[in-house]
Amino acid sequence: MDSLTLPQLLALAAALGWASGVRLYLVVFLIGLTGYFGWAPLPGGLQMLAHPAVLTASGFMVFVEFFADKIPGLDSLWDMVQTVIRIPAGAALAASVFGADHATMAVAAALIGGGLAATAHTAKATTRAAINTSPEPFSNVGASLVEDGMAPAGLWLAFAHPLVFVVFLIVVLALSVWLIHKSWRFFKSLFGRVIRIFSGKPDLGATPAFRFKKNDSEDVSNV
Repeated sequence: MDSLTLPQLLALAAALGWASGVRLYLVVFLIGLTGYFGWAPLPGGLQMLAHPAVLTASGFMVFVEFFADKIPGLDSLWDMVQTVIRIPAGAALAASVFGADHATMAVAAALIGGGLAATAHTAKATTRAAINTSPEPFSNVGASLVEDGMAPAGLWLAFAHPLVFVVFLIVVLALSVWLIHKSWRFFKSLFGRVIRIFSGKPDLGATPAFRFKKNDSEDVSNV
């Protein structure tokens, strides 16, 4: 399978699936650049990403997403639209690592890649939506910049240090599950608050999405 080792191929498939749920267009653009300039060997199924037409299209979308993802409200609308794109694209990119010559591995990679993309996208979309309930825009921009850095970092680790990437992925997945849980609790509380207001009951306020204890007697809420 080209000149990449099996651990590198497996790590790359997982990285493509996960990172596609966060920054799909950046993933396509970076992999395309990698193949175009020969920074690292690419599996045959990913070679098409190095075509100038694909690089131009993905580069343009990277530019659009960079700014759309940093505007409160617009970022959540963007995530909503991207739901039908990121997850199947993550599955397809992961499967392309192995290609038609290794159909069994390609199907397994597609299932895992799609699942990782779905998890990453859900964590991103719900967390950013919760952040958008805050009136200040700085946490939104900060979260977006973190995502901008995490996707290329994950891809680099998959190529250079696949075992380290596995540890990185486990930590990120655990964090994603935690963020989804916290965000879901927040939106459930917010929805309950809206119901109470329209039903004429006392407004008890919404439970903050993220709460950090300052000391034994005081809670500091964030978001």
